[in-house]
Amino acid sequence: MPSITFVKRDNTEVTLQADEGLTVMEIGRDNGIGIEGTCGGSLSCATCHVVVDEAWVEATGKPSLDEEDMLDLAFGLEATSRLGCQITMTPALDGLKVRLPEDD
Repeated sequence: MPSITFVKRDNTEVTLQADEGLTVMEIGRDNGIGIEGTCGGSLSCATCHVVVDEAWVEATGKPSLDEEDMLDLAFGLEATSRLGCQITMTPALDGLKVRLPEDD
C-alpha cells in the first residue's frame, strides 16, 4: 500500500497509507486534510489543487490541457501545481509528497 505525505496549510505533515487506484483528492478529502474536491473528481473545478514536491514532479507526470485550463482558476498557483483528482496512487508513487496551497 503506497504512502502519501500531505503538507497542510499550517506546515504540519500528515502521512497516510493509500489504496492503489485512489486519487490524491480522494485521499485528502476522505481523511480531513483540507482538500475539498467539490466536483468529485470530474475535472470541472480546482478545489483539489495541490503543489507537488519537486522530487515527485517527473513521477506524477505533466498535467493535461484540460487540467491546465482548470488550474488557471486556482489560487496560489505554482510551477508544480496539479489537481489532486488527476493523480492516481500507484506503487510507483509510494512516498509522494504534496502541499496544500495558500487559499487566499
